[in-house]
Amino acid sequence: CTGNGICKCRVCECFPNFTGSACDCSLDTTPCMAANGQICNGRGTCECGTCNCTDPKFQGATCEMCQTCLGVCAEHKDCVQCRAFNKGEKKETCSQECMHFNMTRVESRDKLPQPGQPDPLSHCKEKDVDDCWFYFTYSVNSAGEASVHVVE
Repeated sequence: CTGNGICKCRVCECFPNFTGSACDCSLDTTPCMAANGQICNGRGTCECGTCNCTDPKFQGATCEMCQTCLGVCAEHKDCVQCRAFNKGEKKETCSQECMHFNMTRVESRDKLPQPGQPDPLSHCKEKDVDDCWFYFTYSVNSAGEASVHVVE
């Protein structure tokens, strides 16, 4: 009974706060508590003390991580900069650190993917090392593959 119950006649009788045929499922929701005080950040269900995120964009122990949400632009700007323009803080380590997305160059901002597509999409406007603006989009498809479109 995994130490969470007593075996009587080959059946586990679970201690309070445990369930399952081997008492291996904790009913304690504390591990599922997110920083905002909600169970699984309001984006999933707590099953046996582990969050099962119902929104596919969110992941992590309490469904708080989102690769395609606010902050994604700043998070990926150095990699986009080195891949697209061969400059920036990650220029020297680009091939090791920045190959986690597919990159497509486009001629102008109106050629960037637009909202309304099935995959979550972030439009980004960031400054490069020369204090110039550059524009890109970042999206992740249902298979978890990241895709970047960057204006030349």
